Amino acid sequence: MGIKAALPSYELGFYALILTCAVVYSGNGIFDASRAQICGLHALWDVGRAGHHGPRLPDDCPLSLHCALRCGAGEAEVVVLCGRALQPGLFQAGTFQHVADVLFYGGSGFTIMRCMSFALENSERKEGIYSIIDLLKYNFYLPFFFFGPIMTFDRFYSQVSISELRRKDNEMWNIRVQAFVNLGAIVAVDVFFHFFYILTLPADVKFVSRLSDWALAGLAYCNLVYDWLKAAVMFGVINTIARLDHLDPPQPPKCITMLYVFAETHFDRGINDWLCKYIYDHLGENHDNVVKELRATICTFAVTTLWLGPCEIVYIWSVCNCFGLNFELWVQKFFQREPFGSMEANMSEPMSRRIRGIFGAANFWAIVLYNVLALNSLDFTLLVAKRILLTGFPLSTLSIWFITYCGVQLIKERERLLAIEEEKRDKEKAA
Repeated sequence: MGIKAALPSYELGFYALILTCAVVYSGNGIFDASRAQICGLHALWDVGRAGHHGPRLPDDCPLSLHCALRCGAGEAEVVVLCGRALQPGLFQAGTFQHVADVLFYGGSGFTIMRCMSFALENSERKEGIYSIIDLLKYNFYLPFFFFGPIMTFDRFYSQVSISELRRKDNEMWNIRVQAFVNLGAIVAVDVFFHFFYILTLPADVKFVSRLSDWALAGLAYCNLVYDWLKAAVMFGVINTIARLDHLDPPQPPKCITMLYVFAETHFDRGINDWLCKYIYDHLGENHDNVVKELRATICTFAVTTLWLGPCEIVYIWSVCNCFGLNFELWVQKFFQREPFGSMEANMSEPMSRRIRGIFGAANFWAIVLYNVLALNSLDFTLLVAKRILLTGFPLSTLSIWFITYCGVQLIKERERLLAIEEEKRDKEKAA
């Protein structure tokens, strides 16, 4: 059924009310857990820093420092779910350590990706070859050098080769607005981390095992939101600088809240574009053949595993996300067969949307669990999965599933409105 299938406004209002109440309830549980851990967290910081920050310590280190200098320890994304983490932890007790190593490994890692893009584009060029000067400009453009985002060489070359540079209407105004939005996000999230220890709590599995199912599920979800925010602000700042240089860089990642499909899940659009262009789309073609899709995803995640640094947690993460991406296609192909295809064709579009929303809600939590692996630990991920799926069944399992279903329907409504707006713009251009 089409994306433009609408639901009644009262139904959407009900979903919004349920979701809001659930978020407040879960957030209150995380807040109470953070308060209970204040004494333990103070022990992790020296007396001087504790006195400086007052009665409540910021969680881990301020987001502004993360966004400025850290890609993250063990964070993973490919295609799909793109990888960008090469670095060990940059901050310990809030102080700068190993900065030179982080910058070296970050610059070296992204240099490899850029050189590969240059070589592949060079081999495909029909008229002549690109010069070494083109490679140097591409690789050593400073805003992108250390932590990306990656732009494929063909895209970068086409933009820097424009002889007449002109600003679009209100472009500078939009750049200023985006800069202030990034600054506001940094401040707001730093304040938020003074009250919610969403990064520190998962490290104490014994403590979080005493949390309610709702608080534990909310904690897992918030960890992914944090990772998205960090990536969004970091790439948002870099993109703002690049736009001042008349470039059109890859956009910041799509919010994790809006993701219920594995094929759209990526935190780094630049590396996602790189992987899709040279591996995933090249091998998977139109992505409707089960065998080709399996081959494409295995090769893509194999490259991403090397990019992240092979280790047990990366292997598990890669296998889980590779399976999730293929499982989506398997389910889609299965339900296109008879009698399911005819059954959906005879349904109303709103009913089809509701049924698809049920599967989307389950998919959303698969995405959360698979990627919490990369942000925390296997023990924490197993704890969350066990509580939601086994010990919490049926009450917690079904209630969390229903809350997620409400969220998925609100996301689908936003996608529907965006699709309608895009169609109107296309018609205006055609006229």
